[in-house]
Amino acid sequence: MVSSTHQSTTEPRIDLSRQFLLAMPGMVSGELASTIIYVCEHTERGALGLVINRPTDLTVGDLLERIDLKLSLEIGLVGQAPVFFGGPVQTDRGFVLHMPRGEYSSSIALDEDVALTTSRDILQDVANGHGPTQMLVTLGYAGWGSGQLEDELARNAWLNVSASNQILFDVPAEGRYDAALAQLGINASMLTSHVGHA
Repeated sequence: MVSSTHQSTTEPRIDLSRQFLLAMPGMVSGELASTIIYVCEHTERGALGLVINRPTDLTVGDLLERIDLKLSLEIGLVGQAPVFFGGPVQTDRGFVLHMPRGEYSSSIALDEDVALTTSRDILQDVANGHGPTQMLVTLGYAGWGSGQLEDELARNAWLNVSASNQILFDVPAEGRYDAALAQLGINASMLTSHVGHA
């Protein structure tokens, strides 16, 4: 009989919160192939992240109108910004990554500047022309259960690098993957979709 006081020696848990995940060619397929994901939260229960390089045909203005928010004239270019495919989970639900953090009813501070908000009040602010100065709106998210992301990392499905707010908000969507790779000193042409076998 094994004593209940026996403690197993486990590896220290990795925390990929506020990291970018870069899908490795040939290793990640389906809707997450060729994506860069901002990991919002990573705990022992699993991970939640948002794809940040897959714009949809829907604009922020379209989204606001769909949820019956009247747009003020001050919304300007924000209304023309694309809504992103954030991942395959809960694709009918909106997620807003934004700076500055502000005060919203359902918001998680991700660092001292950036927050993730899921409540309607932030969209009301945007519609009124008083929203955050920088934001990225997604429908859906990418999710992993307990240990699932760690397993995928062990199989080299993802590269990870510290997230950069500049890449998140200032670099055009099509350049974000390459910009994050550059932080690792890697050029996209160095990645291969074929795994060699001796």
